[in-house]
Amino acid sequence: MDPVSAIVAFSVAAGLLTITPGLDTALVLRTATVEGARQAMAAGSGVVAGVLAWGLLASLGLGALLALSEIGYRILQYAGAAYLLWLGSRMIWAALRPHAGAIEKPVADLVRPERNGTGFGWFWRGLMTNLLNPKVGVFYVSFLPQFIPADIPVVAFSVGLAAIHAAMGLLWFAAITLATRPFAELLKRPAFTRAIDGLTGSVLVAFGVRLALERRG
Repeated sequence: MDPVSAIVAFSVAAGLLTITPGLDTALVLRTATVEGARQAMAAGSGVVAGVLAWGLLASLGLGALLALSEIGYRILQYAGAAYLLWLGSRMIWAALRPHAGAIEKPVADLVRPERNGTGFGWFWRGLMTNLLNPKVGVFYVSFLPQFIPADIPVVAFSVGLAAIHAAMGLLWFAAITLATRPFAELLKRPAFTRAIDGLTGSVLVAFGVRLALERRG
């Protein structure tokens, strides 16, 4: 496989993976509907930063070490599950409050960080959601080598492919964020935002439980 063919094949596969509904898409969509476009793109940027990090780690061989190390995998697995359970439970707690305006400030700060700020809180959440998922690392270890031609600098080419995947992710997150804008007035209603928090929180908790109980294949 020559480099051009490898890039084309990877792009097709990565594109399909990007638009497949999953945890990252759910997090960005929830942030767009409840927090706004800036915070949603901050979360999406955190996710794609995680993709780039996993691409680099896999190309350096650290991802392969994770795939082979049972202890390392389990530590990351349980840390990721705990994080998802924590984040999801906070969203559910916010959704169960009698009135959106009555959310206690400490809870609001955790669930809706930097509503009028730079969005770094949501960038961090997107990044950690991706990095604390060991399946992403194992996926990159098994996925990337299929698209590395012979006699090509492995690290540089692998990071380049990961950058393509990250760019696709960023475009996808921008598209779903823009798709929420026509419904801006509806999204401001407390009952709607509480429903979104409850639904997304339940999804995150479900992912956390699944991750905690999952056995390696």
